[in-house]
Amino acid sequence: MRMRRKAWTEPVIAGCPFYVEAPSAHRGHWQELFPRRQPVWLEIGCGKGVSTARMAHENPGANLIAVDEVRHVLAVSIRNAQSEYGKDPVGNLRFSAVDAMFIHDTFDRADGIERIYINFCNPWDEKAKHHKRRLTHPRQLEQYRAFLAPGGRIYFKTDNDALFTATKRYLRESRFEIETLIDDLHASGYSPNYVSEHEALYAGMGKPIRFLIARMLPGEPFQTAEPLPTE
Repeated sequence: MRMRRKAWTEPVIAGCPFYVEAPSAHRGHWQELFPRRQPVWLEIGCGKGVSTARMAHENPGANLIAVDEVRHVLAVSIRNAQSEYGKDPVGNLRFSAVDAMFIHDTFDRADGIERIYINFCNPWDEKAKHHKRRLTHPRQLEQYRAFLAPGGRIYFKTDNDALFTATKRYLRESRFEIETLIDDLHASGYSPNYVSEHEALYAGMGKPIRFLIARMLPGEPFQTAEPLPTE
């Protein structure tokens, strides 16, 4: 279900000191947008940002960049972050509007990104021709390899079995080694697990949440991906 546009979207964004406009202009210089230089984590498709804000707040030793392509969704994320941090300064969290299909225009190896989080992305499973729009498709993984730090990791969660199965194959083809593989996250006792509204809804319905962590290996992918998308 799509979220309705909010009349307060632009005022909230304009008044937010931890929102980054023109993200591509900061390619290779994201560390400069934080008070402290420390490991950078990137969440692609942060949605309402409930779990995002909690993860950032509880991990002050990391700088978290959270991106989504929908500005009114990001405005909700900003409010949720303000609620999570309360009187604490939001120093280690930055939101920005980024189209994941062109994410190679926004980040560089110099940005020091050690982790990528992809949680409950659109499975694009209705037609095979749409699979390349998956955020874990080899075409996307090739983009992530261009800026992810050596040995960097992808953290992935989904409630979609077909996407999870395909993602495991995509990762192997793109030279990522799966280190952690969990078929029922909530039954496993894995911690820490930062739960989004979407995750809480489906877990509450008894639907198992699939989870994995994959480490980027050196070298070229086993299969050559398609050319990177251009505007």
